[in-house]
Amino acid sequence: MAVAWFRFYAELNDFLPAPGRGKRVKRHFDVVGPVKDLIESFGVPHTEIGLILINGESVAFSHAVRDGDCVSVYPTFESLDVSSVSRVAVAVRGPRFVADVHLGRLAAYLRMAGFDTLYTNTASDSELVEAVVREGRVLLTRDRYLLMRADVEEGYWIRSADPKQQFLEVVKRFHLAASMQPFTRCMKCNNMLAPVGRDSIWDRLPPRVREKTEFRLCSGCGAVYWEGTHHERMSKILDWVKANTGTLRDQLDAGVRGGGVC
Repeated sequence: MAVAWFRFYAELNDFLPAPGRGKRVKRHFDVVGPVKDLIESFGVPHTEIGLILINGESVAFSHAVRDGDCVSVYPTFESLDVSSVSRVAVAVRGPRFVADVHLGRLAAYLRMAGFDTLYTNTASDSELVEAVVREGRVLLTRDRYLLMRADVEEGYWIRSADPKQQFLEVVKRFHLAASMQPFTRCMKCNNMLAPVGRDSIWDRLPPRVREKTEFRLCSGCGAVYWEGTHHERMSKILDWVKANTGTLRDQLDAGVRGGGVC
């Protein structure tokens, strides 16, 4: 029986049992196969991976693992200079998302920040995957095994159960802080908002907000938006996310620059 050694870096350790985190772990195998299959046997989805090194050399998902190989696996990243190696995934710029049925509040937060996010609380797994394939969307899910489907090229496994923390996760993972366009998209249906004159929606406005002068109308569902206490609360969430958006961890940088041999 052949054996290979694996080491997972940074947040990829979230997928591993505690005893295997941050250290080399051994995997026995009988048949030589692609490194993607062995990595996912640890429960790590391919959508989370940005770089694979085998014996210090960058490889693709299809590369065959052989007896005695040492495999180093890194998450996706952007700001690191890895021009000399071959990444298996590159972080998406300006992504469009589709969120699974458990992430309704996260979907609303992303729409609030201006990001195109599909969501329905009745979507099946196959419907989510269809949206990924058909529209090139990034799948956001709490189900890591859904991300292991071959048709899912871009996705992210949400770690936290708290919607506010989930929002921060996604903004950090996809480097979205600088590209937010708050309050430009409908939080209900995901369509774009446009300025609308007060007189044209007068009959739809509660008496308490008729003294306001700025309104936006959803091009899809026709919902009307204005600045109020809810707007202030959402603005604070956006400010909190921007303030807590960090950079890549130093140990990831050091690991790649140091050769990444596990």
